[in-house]
Amino acid sequence: MRAKNPHPELAPAIRETVGQAMGRLPSGLFVLTAAQDDKRMGIIVSFVQQACLVPPMVMVAIAKGRPIMPLISESRQFGLCQLAENDRLMVKKFAKFNDAAVTEDPFLGFEMMSGGVLGKLPILKNTLAYLECELVSHMDIEGDHDLFVGAVRGGALRQQKVRPHIRLRESGEDY
Repeated sequence: MRAKNPHPELAPAIRETVGQAMGRLPSGLFVLTAAQDDKRMGIIVSFVQQACLVPPMVMVAIAKGRPIMPLISESRQFGLCQLAENDRLMVKKFAKFNDAAVTEDPFLGFEMMSGGVLGKLPILKNTLAYLECELVSHMDIEGDHDLFVGAVRGGALRQQKVRPHIRLRESGEDY
């Protein structure tokens, strides 16, 4: 006999208070990048967190069904490019690449970094910082996102005096 769902929907009375508390957890905006063969893709993500110090690792949550997920799984690598608080151009550009119907190269018109530790991984040059990650784990968690963990193989802080895009969710927003 199978046990009841261990994650029932929160009661409406509790949902608002939990949402307010979770909304205070800071998150930033990043362009998550991946490439496989001749296909490159980048999307906006905000659930990014350091996972380990030794070796350095980060985890990123990606909404289920995003078209970038197979590129990460096949190439076994991904990049994270941290956005500045006032970078509306990249937010607007890469937000639309969550749609599988988009077929154009999202990096056209942007200055890219050449080389890199992991080879063909697309890294945007004009971002605050970047990390090149080798995929070490992909977890299909019971929720609306999957969790990807990457061992950091390269990266750098590129702009020290610019503030990162930090996001706190307001009351009433989904957490």
